[in-house]
Parts: sequence; C-alpha cells; structure tokens
Amino acid sequence: MATSERNNKILLDLVQQPGNNLCADCGAPDPDWASYTLGIFVCLNCSGMHRNLPAVSKVKSIRLDHWEDSLVEFMQEKGNSAAKAIFEKCVPVFFYQPQQKDCIVLKDQWIRAKYERREFTGENIYFQKVYSAELFEATLWKKGKDSKQFFKSTFLLSQKDFTLRYFIKEDSKVPKAVINMKDLNAVFQPEKIGHATGLQISYVDDERSKNLFVYHEDGQVIVSFFNAIRATRLAYLLKKNPTLQEKDLKHQLTAHCLKEGYMEKTGPTQREPFKKRWFTLCSMNRKLLYFKSPLDATELGAVFIGTESHGYSVSETSSRNARGSRWCCGISLETPERQFVFMCEQEQEQSEWIMAFRKVISQPMTPEDYSNEANLRRGK
Repeated sequence: MATSERNNKILLDLVQQPGNNLCADCGAPDPDWASYTLGIFVCLNCSGMHRNLPAVSKVKSIRLDHWEDSLVEFMQEKGNSAAKAIFEKCVPVFFYQPQQKDCIVLKDQWIRAKYERREFTGENIYFQKVYSAELFEATLWKKGKDSKQFFKSTFLLSQKDFTLRYFIKEDSKVPKAVINMKDLNAVFQPEKIGHATGLQISYVDDERSKNLFVYHEDGQVIVSFFNAIRATRLAYLLKKNPTLQEKDLKHQLTAHCLKEGYMEKTGPTQREPFKKRWFTLCSMNRKLLYFKSPLDATELGAVFIGTESHGYSVSETSSRNARGSRWCCGISLETPERQFVFMCEQEQEQSEWIMAFRKVISQPMTPEDYSNEANLRRGK
C-alpha cells in the first residue's frame, strides 16, 4: 500500500475513535477535515472558519489531501479529547457552546475564543472578568420600533440590580427602558433580522412580551454581549435559587423557541375572518405568542399551553370549518377557556406545529407555570 493511502487509512481509523467521531467545535457527526496544527478533527463548516485563523490553525481533508507521516503522527498523539482538555479547560457555565445547527457567528466566535484568544486555557481570566463584570456596556444597532431602519443605541448590563438598560441617544441620562433579568431572553436570529449577527432580545413589560432586534458589524462584540447577558442572568438565577449550583441553572440561560412561523387565526366565535399572523412557541414559558409580522416590537396576544390533565389538547381540524381562510391545513388547540383554530399553508407545517404543541403539553407544569397561567387569565 502506498504511503499516502496508508496515511489516509490511519486518519479514517482515527476519526472513528470516541471523541474524534464528532466535530471538535460544533459536535457534528463524522467530521472529515482536520487541523494538523491543533490536532483536532472538524466538520466541513468549521474547517472553513479555521481557514480564517492561519496563524493558529491549518486544515486538510482527511480523505482528499496528501498527509505527510509527521502530520499523521501528530494527529495520533493529539485528537479531540486531548485538545478539549487544553482549550476548553475553564469554559464558564454561562459561555454558550454552539452546536451544529447554531448560526455562523456563534460558531466562529467560539472557535476564535478557544484557539485564537485562548480564553479557556486558564492562562488568562481577563475575558471571563469582562463577561461577569458588574457593568457591561455595548453600542449596537437597534431596529426602530415602527421603522425598518436601525439606529445606534447604548446597552448597559448590570449585575448590581440584574437589569439591562438601553439608551437611544448618546447624551441621554434616562434609559428608554429598564429590563429585568427575570423575563429576559436573547437568541440569535440572523435570517429573521436580515443580518449575520442579528440578535433578538425578548422580555416582558406590563404582562406583554416585547422584542428588541439588534446587531453589530463585529462578531466578537455581539457574541460577547450575548454571553454577558447569559452571565448576568446566571447571577440573577443563583441569587434567586441559592441552593442550586451553576450547572443546574445552565438550561435556563437561553430559551430557544420550539417553532416559529406564519399561521392564520380566527377570533373566539370562529366566525371572524382569518388573519395571517407570525407565531412563536416557547417551551420554557409555555406561551404561544402572535405578532402581525416577524419583526414586531410587541405581541398582539398570547396563549398559555398547559397539560392534558388541565384541559389542554391539540389535533388536526377540517378545512371546511375555516371560513375565509386561504390555507387548508387546520389545527385545533383546546384550552379550558376556549378553542383556538389555526390554519397552516402546508401539511408539513401543520405536522410540525402539532408536534411542538404536544411537546409542551406533555411537560409537567412548574409552580412558575401556574403563576404565568393565572397572570394571563387575569390579563384577559
């Protein structure tokens, strides 16, 4: 067997070993690229980000490229587990570790933080101090409430009182809003916002859900701001739950929606005309929110989703009951107070929504869920 073929076979055997069989950076299965300067196996997408760091990482395909004996020996000595022990030695609980489906800016900054800035090796705690500082300030572009334009705004995170303030004028002393960490959530939404670094900040104000849409040209700035939000929220949750440890609260730092998209809805009598609305379903707060459009600042309404034992259920419904609807794939959501009827454009959307609703309905309710349900009922 030729040396080149033998070396490729060794690499293909190595990548099957536990630890190496998942991308070192995003966890994608069956990576077929490798950084021969870091000794790690990565997926195609992450290999492209490594190419942007030529000073610290150089990549080759383990199937298509020629590998010298010395490089293969280096890969045998290292591997993903050994690299993680070095480059992920001190990752704070609040720092978001992206997965395969996460957006590019999150994965790019995770890779840069690990290998370029070496934030988690234990050599330098500067960055962790910045994220967890009592005050964290960032100037971002924020979408206007009733405008498609983005305007510069200053955001100030405080671990003193667990708030996020933002100011729409440089010289302003009074914030436009003071947002409590209790109900704040931040998720990247690049496609929805129309910018590669687009971040959606959601919160509750006077029992209504509101959204801010922001971005920054520099990926490091926006991802640092995102992780500072998570650090501040973790500090808030630790104070609220003094008997719990950081790892127990990690899953509460960021709430990803189960499903988003357009459906048509009718009113309580089901004789009202159907109207197209943008819906968001989140399992953490068990709420279905609806808006006129994806980038609206304030919800039009909300539906609490309880459990089956409390009178909540979901099923398909016939399009014949949908007066005036342009779409024909119906969903019936039963609650103790009323029946909601939604219409989807396609059967796949209908199936995905029903699956998402059933996932929430199947989850046991917490004391906070009961409180949220009562608050929503009072609001109506």
